[in-house]
Amino acid sequence: MRRQLVIVGAGPRGTGILERLAANVPAPYAGPGLDIHLVDPHPPGGGRIWRQAQSPLLWMNSHAEDVTMFTDETVAMAGPVREGPTLHEWAGLHGRTFADRQLQGRYLRWVYERALAELPPEITVRHHPRRALRIGGPREGRQQVWLEGRPRPLLADLVILAVGHLDSDLDPEQARLSAYSREFGLVHLPPDFTADSDLSALRAGEPVLVRGFGLAFVDLMVLLTEGRGGRYESGRYLPSGREPVLYVGSRRGVPYHSKIGYDWTGDRPPLPRFLGPAEVDELRARPGGFDFRRDVWPLVEKELGFAHYHRLLTAHPGRTTMAWADFEEKYAAAGDPAEMQALVAGAVPDPADRLDLAALDRPLDGVRYASHDDFQRALGDYIEADLDRRHDPSHSPDLAVFLGLLSVYGQLVRLGGIGPWWHGFFSYLASGPPGPRLRQMLALSRAGVLRFVGAGMAVTAEDGVFRATSPTVPGFRVEARALVEARLPEPAVGRARDSLLRELHADGAAETPDGLLRVDPGDGRILDRAGRPHPRRFALGPYTDARAPGAFTRPRTGGPAFRQNDATARAVLSFLTASHVKEPAR
Repeated sequence: MRRQLVIVGAGPRGTGILERLAANVPAPYAGPGLDIHLVDPHPPGGGRIWRQAQSPLLWMNSHAEDVTMFTDETVAMAGPVREGPTLHEWAGLHGRTFADRQLQGRYLRWVYERALAELPPEITVRHHPRRALRIGGPREGRQQVWLEGRPRPLLADLVILAVGHLDSDLDPEQARLSAYSREFGLVHLPPDFTADSDLSALRAGEPVLVRGFGLAFVDLMVLLTEGRGGRYESGRYLPSGREPVLYVGSRRGVPYHSKIGYDWTGDRPPLPRFLGPAEVDELRARPGGFDFRRDVWPLVEKELGFAHYHRLLTAHPGRTTMAWADFEEKYAAAGDPAEMQALVAGAVPDPADRLDLAALDRPLDGVRYASHDDFQRALGDYIEADLDRRHDPSHSPDLAVFLGLLSVYGQLVRLGGIGPWWHGFFSYLASGPPGPRLRQMLALSRAGVLRFVGAGMAVTAEDGVFRATSPTVPGFRVEARALVEARLPEPAVGRARDSLLRELHADGAAETPDGLLRVDPGDGRILDRAGRPHPRRFALGPYTDARAPGAFTRPRTGGPAFRQNDATARAVLSFLTASHVKEPAR
């Protein structure tokens, strides 16, 4: 009997699993015939987020040379390396280009077709352009995957969920705001993938409150300015007259840090150093579990500090008073924060050269401005300074911290159960917008199309309007008849609008206190509430507690998503070639 594998989600993650299946299939293939069913209403390769049918104005937030779907020797995995071109090599682009998402969609489609071509003829792949509704079946028997519009389910020996970012039901606050907007004829756009949002109700010249200052906001900014006919000329924005006025704020009150605009030179910091496999194994083995802030964060801080000071003392020794070897020995031995601070203060005279993660995370904490105009000028200066710093190699410890962040994330993926705060912190420091997008923010601010609200932005619904305030500018408030939540929906299993995850939850799949699906960090098997891995169901992606920083990553950085894909693919092939499959009762 031919074996059946269902992969729900045909975007980058599903495509990556397919690539790893092709790489790990033994040659010549002597196993049973295998039918792979890809279930996704969107085209294979790009899936929903990277589909080719979206605005060409929307860019990737990575240089084309920093995007690959292929493994290399830095990926710690059991399977074979199958190298392939980065986006810039495949497309013939300059490596520093920020490609548009349509081009990335074509690249992903090519990767998908290459993976198909590398499968042996005994393995077939069929795409079902439908939504998966639910999964049934006994733990030890064939699974049933029900599809929208089909009276019979797909029968599957194994199921892999690789569904990516999903829509979710509104949380209580969003539900209240949405109800208020309906009552008073306002506009409320809840969290969504911006390219899918209907922005037509945001009217020209009118104020729009925007909560969220990350990548979703950048997309919104582009679609409401260039997307409505505005253009940039010699660093100035020339409005079309169709733009609303965007009042943007967030918890931090500042945009994500710019992408770094220079190349690495010299020796890389030897990572991991203080948070590696041994530390992860020890944390996982603790009978009482671990607390992220108490047990994990101190290791993260020490690892990022190690990367920062390694670069500073080895590449910029004139700004330090201690040889690296002496500093490293004392740094490793430092047992408490006060001892560490004393060491750094003695070795690094200029406070600007010291790593202060708390100040980086909340740059406006305790900062107050006398007027809204004062804050506009100050935040413009802040963005200018960030752009200058992120494009100046004399600040190359910033790039070392970026490498440290990638290393840390790779270890935390193995740990699992770390909560959502870390992912937001990582994205803010390491996954910000291209520098040109921040320059566009400055031009829009000068043109009066974009206004900054501040940190801790609070939104209230009263007197028939939405109001926004921030402690950054005491006494300031702005009213609007439109509110946009510029962020993706929280990946909470219990609130997923997709019935597939809700049904899994009802069927006993475990979730974290933050609502993420619990999986075995080793191979992605879904865990039940007793902690048992399901023998036939796997899950990978942002809605799991083993979420990786991305389905594709920079070459030669050991991408954890690649390691996960490989482990899952090998577990699948091992199961399918070794197990006896029982038919479900009819």
